[in-house]
Amino acid sequence: MRTTRSPQRTRFSAQARTQSSVRSRWVSAAVAVGVATTLSVAVAAPSGAQGGPCGQDGSGSSGSSTGSSTGSLAGLGIPWLSGRPDGGVPQLTGRTQALEMVTGPGSPNETIERFNVSGTDLGIMWDGGAGQTLMAFGDTVGDCDSPGGDWRSNVLFRSADQDLSDGMRIDSSPLDAPNHSKQVIHGLLNLPPGSPIEYTVIPTAGIAVGADQYVRFMSVRSWDTPGNWTTNYSGLARSTDNGETWTVDPATARANTPGVDVPGLPAVAAGNENFQQSAFVHGADGWLYEFGTPSGRFGPARLARVQGADIDNLAAYEYWNGSTWEPDISAAADVIPGSVSELSVQWNSYLNKFVAMYTDPVKGLVIRQAEQLEGPWSGTETILSSVLLPSLYGGFMHPWSDGRYLNFVLTTWDRYNVLYMRTDLNGLQRAATDAADRPDPATTGEAQLLRIDYPEGE
Repeated sequence: MRTTRSPQRTRFSAQARTQSSVRSRWVSAAVAVGVATTLSVAVAAPSGAQGGPCGQDGSGSSGSSTGSSTGSLAGLGIPWLSGRPDGGVPQLTGRTQALEMVTGPGSPNETIERFNVSGTDLGIMWDGGAGQTLMAFGDTVGDCDSPGGDWRSNVLFRSADQDLSDGMRIDSSPLDAPNHSKQVIHGLLNLPPGSPIEYTVIPTAGIAVGADQYVRFMSVRSWDTPGNWTTNYSGLARSTDNGETWTVDPATARANTPGVDVPGLPAVAAGNENFQQSAFVHGADGWLYEFGTPSGRFGPARLARVQGADIDNLAAYEYWNGSTWEPDISAAADVIPGSVSELSVQWNSYLNKFVAMYTDPVKGLVIRQAEQLEGPWSGTETILSSVLLPSLYGGFMHPWSDGRYLNFVLTTWDRYNVLYMRTDLNGLQRAATDAADRPDPATTGEAQLLRIDYPEGE
């Protein structure tokens, strides 16, 4: 059962605020320069720009809804933001609602105080077994006033919260010091974040196979133009202790770029470029399915399968070529068309179909439906419009969400933190063969952004 806690808008105690020096530095720094606060503005990142979560290059450039963010705002130590970091939760009309912040300022999980996580993104979720949901996050910042901003390429949270209706309580995280989440997955070059060649290591999918946890991650070589980036490889990390420690076998990597000198890393192969980001699904037929997309936000999704016991054996994978399964990765056909990024897929008993949720760089957060993973997949239904929140990306469904109300997490560039969301699926039942894209609810008037609600005192 969940522990009792205060709702999103409840004021933190004066004592807690006094102890939270990290939070105070964030807020006071932003206020000092009069940073405008809005969820409706996204600033494109300049071509070829570099930077870490605190803008280590000092470029002063800010984030984009279609590309990786590239620096700090006005030279402040603030991660990838085009607005003041805060706990503001958008209040929306329509079928989709934002319930609370999972991370960062304003989060009832107090991730700043408990884990030194002030800013982070993604929050890829999977059922880890033993009554826990595991969540993998991407580039993470702690105290931006500290050297390097306490940049970690990824962190992991655990939750046993079974009440999905009102938020998500975080129970624990792998630590390397008191109240400090550690980077759990390191790239094959074992370099610190911001290094040349292997710039950062970002989780893209997670799954449990028996008692072991697996995470697919991408090794980012460079952030390029908005919505485009270059990867060295996609790797597979394994944990046998519930996410505390992780190992990466070079033989499981799908190499994408030559020039990465790692013993045991397979050579670059045609087709590897289409499986640099992933989404895992346990099939009812006993197979483990893996969707793959290219680097960036503008490619379709393709499909592979493997027996769970062989997940770390690339030679055992089969790929859907449009009509049958074969072992050649280069034969993999488009399964979900269009621009598919930050994909998650799972079965929903209310719709009686598989649901694919992903970020479309033009439409926003969308879903498609299918009776089988190979397709056909329906047209898109916009769950949250980029007209309302241009800075949104990375919608990942909660693995225990299986009914009329679909629970998921979402990141916005201007918050650079993760929101807990919920959408009502009533009325969205449709045939998988219905290929028509439904109208954007923001343009029809069904969905509107009314205001941003902030925690009292912030």
